[in-house]
Amino acid sequence: MARHNAANTRIKREYFDYMKEAMRRDEASIDQVAKALARFEEVTGHKDFKKFHREQAKAFKRKLDLEVNLRTGKPLARATVHSTLSALRAFFIWLAGQPGYKSKISYSDADYFNLSEKDVRIAKASRQKPVPTLEQVYHVIASMPAVTDIEKRNRALIAFTILTGARDGALASFKLKHVNLSEGLVDQDARDVNTKASKSFPTWFFPVGGDAMKIVIDWCAYLRDSLLWGDNDPLFPKTQMGLGETGGFQAVGLSREHWSGAGPIRKIFREAFEVAGLPYFNPHSFRDALVQLGERTCRSPEEFKAWSQNLGHERVLTTLTSYGTVPAVKQAELIRKAGTGVSTDVMARLDTAELIAELARRHS
Repeated sequence: MARHNAANTRIKREYFDYMKEAMRRDEASIDQVAKALARFEEVTGHKDFKKFHREQAKAFKRKLDLEVNLRTGKPLARATVHSTLSALRAFFIWLAGQPGYKSKISYSDADYFNLSEKDVRIAKASRQKPVPTLEQVYHVIASMPAVTDIEKRNRALIAFTILTGARDGALASFKLKHVNLSEGLVDQDARDVNTKASKSFPTWFFPVGGDAMKIVIDWCAYLRDSLLWGDNDPLFPKTQMGLGETGGFQAVGLSREHWSGAGPIRKIFREAFEVAGLPYFNPHSFRDALVQLGERTCRSPEEFKAWSQNLGHERVLTTLTSYGTVPAVKQAELIRKAGTGVSTDVMARLDTAELIAELARRHS
């Protein structure tokens, strides 16, 4: 079976360039499309895309239904199948308009990559996300040792995340200069920081209490005063590997380099929660925890808007719809209070007209 098709490679390269330059997609999005196309080509034996037929799409969907997740051993999630097929549909719609392919592929053929309406609903269904409580985060931080440089960094990393709600990509790329301790401010400057959609915005430390603030202050002071690092050095440097006493490679300290990705950060979180005897919560779940804190503590729509902006959201509706799912326990509490005139939740006090206008702008 062929392992490569030169014509396919050339047209894929054009599509990836189109995605990057015309559609303004980032490398991660393009990589996901590349994986979907590679998966499809493997099933078709790398046949030329000019020979595409709707039966190939139907066969590919049947193949996905039989595949299992290598990590869990379970069938592929409907969300995974849906995203894969959606990427392929978009590619073949684009391909149907390209010279040399117009007479070979019709736009309607691409629709055969669609899932059934039932499966789409399953794929898009919102599920209750696990969110840590502040008490759990406090417990994790208190359980973490802070003797070696690496241990100090790891504890400060988790403390900083609950103070800022920063995404793991940003955490890996912050420099010391981005933290203004006197103002309690973090400058998420997209010129240096790997923010979502390359958006720059300021974040003031959230009022989460506990020891998180002290830990971050001590960490920044340690980097500057003890290690003599400067503004352009990483806030959370990667681990320095070297030869240990037994001759093998092991962690020996901190490198004055940034992590190349967020994988090591998620590993630190996983190990910290495991040591604390708690289920794993990833860095992004801290953003959900902060949203829930804001819903409990903000006293006006204006305060919640500021809270939302602090997370990098331009519109409060993003916070409410993407992060603000009401937990089941809170849902039960609100339902029982309905009609009694008792309400302490900021969502119940948000201006309805403002939300309607926000929704209209978002879908215009």
